[in-house]
Amino acid sequence: MESILQSLPVFMLIFCRISAFFVVIPVFSSRSIPTTFKIGLSFFISLVIFSAIGTGVTVPQDLTYVLLIAREVLIGLLLGFVGYLMFATIQTAGSLIDIQIGFGMANVIDPMTGASAPIIGNFKYMIAMLMFLSMNGHHYLLDAIVYSYKWIPLNNDLFLKMIDGSLSEFLVRTFAQSFVLAFQMAAPLVTALFLTDVGLAFLAKTAPQYNVFVIGIPLKIIVGLALLLVLMPTLAVLFQNLFDIMFQSMHNLLTIMGNKP
Repeated sequence: MESILQSLPVFMLIFCRISAFFVVIPVFSSRSIPTTFKIGLSFFISLVIFSAIGTGVTVPQDLTYVLLIAREVLIGLLLGFVGYLMFATIQTAGSLIDIQIGFGMANVIDPMTGASAPIIGNFKYMIAMLMFLSMNGHHYLLDAIVYSYKWIPLNNDLFLKMIDGSLSEFLVRTFAQSFVLAFQMAAPLVTALFLTDVGLAFLAKTAPQYNVFVIGIPLKIIVGLALLLVLMPTLAVLFQNLFDIMFQSMHNLLTIMGNKP
């Protein structure tokens, strides 16, 4: 009984980090995955990690334990947020395209999050998710949270590292980088549709008898879908680079919050 009382707080700290990670990380945070499955997966992964590194660890069993729980939850949320931010880049790029193509008023329900999502963004998101699963990206995410205990052990000093501002600076820089990536992904289609608007403006000036509003909407849809079909083979390269940036960002976050083993 004494060993159980000493091991249970350590196991609960591990469980808090793992479960917080699964709350926000792509693939595992999908609403289509049952909550019981997420909790069970978090439990068994925590059990494996506890058997590997948590057997000889002791934690204080007083009010400071609440701070330890908050620290572990924050670590899991930060790791998951960086992964989620890169997938949100895809939907941001789709939103920029939808605004130009005219699909901005026809959003659909995203089955992954249950929120309203743009049509092109949801389409790209599903393709990216299929590519991510085909390259076993979900296994790499599990590796990231498991190996995070080598970088950030249970006796870490995360709150002290937050004081110097390096962590907040990294998050702001990563957030800005996600917007830059979204603009880069949407730039070809947005530029082509902008030039289509310019051409329609010249048509309205040179031939006023044409109703530009009637011609422009189907024309922009045809141009946008045609360019999307032409650029479809390049999505694989774009998503591969995006996934590399995501894993590199998670590696940099572990470096900031912890120490390299």
